[in-house]
Amino acid sequence: MMKKQLIFSLLVGALALNSCSLDKYPETTLTDTGFWKSETDLRGACNRLYIDLPGFLSGNGHDMRSDEIVGTTPNDISAGSRGVPERSDDWSKPYSYINVCNNIIIKGEKAAVSESIKNRWLAEAYFFRAYYYFDLLKKYGGVPLILKVFDDTTDPDIKRGQDSREIVIQQCYKDLDFAATWLPDIDEVADNANWGRVSRSAALAMTTRIGLYEGTYIKYHSLPEGDSQNHLKKAIDAAEDMIYNEKRHELYPDFQKLFYFEGEGRQNKENILVKVYGPNGASNAIVMHNQASTKAMNASITRQMIDNFLYTDGLPKQKSPLYQADIRMNDAFENRDPRLDMTVFKYGEVAYKNVGFTPFDNVNYGGSGYPIKKGFLNSEFDTNGRETIDRIIIRYAEVLLSYAEALYEYNGDISDQKLDETVNLIRRRSGFTTRLSNAFVKTNSLNMLEEIRRERMVEFIDEYLHYDDIIRWKTAEDVLPKAILGILVNPDESAKTDKELNHRFTDTNGNYNDVKVYDQPRIYVIEEAASRSFNPARDYLYPIPSYEIATSGGNIKQNPEWK
Repeated sequence: MMKKQLIFSLLVGALALNSCSLDKYPETTLTDTGFWKSETDLRGACNRLYIDLPGFLSGNGHDMRSDEIVGTTPNDISAGSRGVPERSDDWSKPYSYINVCNNIIIKGEKAAVSESIKNRWLAEAYFFRAYYYFDLLKKYGGVPLILKVFDDTTDPDIKRGQDSREIVIQQCYKDLDFAATWLPDIDEVADNANWGRVSRSAALAMTTRIGLYEGTYIKYHSLPEGDSQNHLKKAIDAAEDMIYNEKRHELYPDFQKLFYFEGEGRQNKENILVKVYGPNGASNAIVMHNQASTKAMNASITRQMIDNFLYTDGLPKQKSPLYQADIRMNDAFENRDPRLDMTVFKYGEVAYKNVGFTPFDNVNYGGSGYPIKKGFLNSEFDTNGRETIDRIIIRYAEVLLSYAEALYEYNGDISDQKLDETVNLIRRRSGFTTRLSNAFVKTNSLNMLEEIRRERMVEFIDEYLHYDDIIRWKTAEDVLPKAILGILVNPDESAKTDKELNHRFTDTNGNYNDVKVYDQPRIYVIEEAASRSFNPARDYLYPIPSYEIATSGGNIKQNPEWK
């Protein structure tokens, strides 16, 4: 019922704006002179923002740009094989959404309502403008900062060149500060008609996300502009406001069900920003996706990511005496962080299409890595792509781990108390009771920053965060040019013979084609290192589409090394 009421209200509002030309860019004919009169108009205009909000990725449904998730064919970003496109939705779509935001911000000022009501709705547009500019910045670096609606094709800003990334980021902060001031408390948008709308919590969480990203990006890429510490402090302050002052959020008690229908809505206080799908249970759902089928047929988790899960003694495989080379697939699950069992299907476990999982069985498995259990429901697979589980875009666990990371990056250390309030709190939620502490790190010759990063990697698998992380950490040049490894191949457990698999796995020494790629035998090699590349001088930024450069009259400059 909650989803039905919300989605109906969003669609009605969005359809009512068809005559308003909200997505026209540049806008040469203003056809909305009869609009922008009331709060109803403002709310209706903002409804468009939620229809456009990206949820689960279209197509394969997963972010395969990193070493985390792998598909059935190589990803051109992960493999380093992309070129300069003529046009790209990565550039054009965010700008079309930003134009909608600008239209609301500028024209909404005319509404004959009180300042508080007006600002409450304009705050939604400010939030989303920051959201999309941050999306552009992560991919392209500095981009043209457009804060107006074009009503004249001769406006010189139509051909505006790039503004610096620092200018863009500061505008994001400014927009989010406005949003945090005027957006309602999340409990005020928890009812049937409003759940899914942005709140003060979303604005603070986005500030945390942006501050951590830019603070670490500046630090590890040694950028001459911008102060890493200032950005990290923005992240810390926003996170502390949420954790210690607002106190509106907590971890959902069941990590497994967090991504099921049980985890939807405000009753799950881990939710901060969600893309609402549904209505649930409808044979003709209005807003839907196909995550279950893509998990089953198009995506799997790499061995590299499996190796990030700690053993029950709190140590990584390189240090733990509990680690033994796998003989059977399920050996990898022994004495491990419980989140591994909640993220990956085991051999023989009832999985896709209600069939026991068998590696390389085309009936129920389309990948060469470890099968994704996290967030998968067979009941959704049977909907033939009309799935309605909501996508969590930001959750409280991210705020906690971002806070821990920002604290360490800012101060050079982190107290055991802060670790208990962040990393260890998240571990305990999943039943992993071994504490991370300064003494534990010292005793076992670990690196505290690496352990905080590890928590982020295992907690957020398949949640669209890992690629951005390896970009800001400047580790993409280390992890992406390597062979992409998949599942253990035990001949007694595989649906295909060694010959049918072209003997595409490591030998007794961990070698493949006479190159050392792992520390144990019979690990499937999905992509060879020789077929992959990463140019640190080029690949940390996307190539700008040639059409955008040409239509700017050359004011927009191509990113370094892209030709």
